[in-house]
Amino acid sequence: MSSRRSNGTDEVKKIFNKFDKNGDGKISCSELKDILHALGSMTSTEEVERIMSEIDKDGDGFISLDEFAEFHLGGSSSNDSLSYTRELRDAFDLYDLDKNGLISASELHAVLKRLGEKCTLVDCSKMISAVDADGDAHVNFEEFKNMMSRG
Repeated sequence: MSSRRSNGTDEVKKIFNKFDKNGDGKISCSELKDILHALGSMTSTEEVERIMSEIDKDGDGFISLDEFAEFHLGGSSSNDSLSYTRELRDAFDLYDLDKNGLISASELHAVLKRLGEKCTLVDCSKMISAVDADGDAHVNFEEFKNMMSRG
């Protein structure tokens, strides 16, 4: 099981590095807003600040890797599970381009391409099948939630 745990950590670090455009080891409000906009979310400045304050536990105005990992892996001990589920739903919706409740390999490919990832459709199909519990070649919200909270 420890290999799965380190895989989750590596994955979180990769995602964190996508947000951390200037490579200073922390995510600023503007970096968070830029990546959300790149994903097609027209999140308002106020909403970005709300998300930021939710993840930024020490209140320094930046999201550290530890804060990001805690949020991403759902390690928070707070009773904010409803808020966490809402955030996961928002993230899921960014990938679900046709809004049919499922993420396909081509949707994943389109989003990753927008983010500058050098990822083939075959790679995306492999990523989908790695978390596709029901074998329908798509990731539904429950599978997405399980993938995000693994660790």
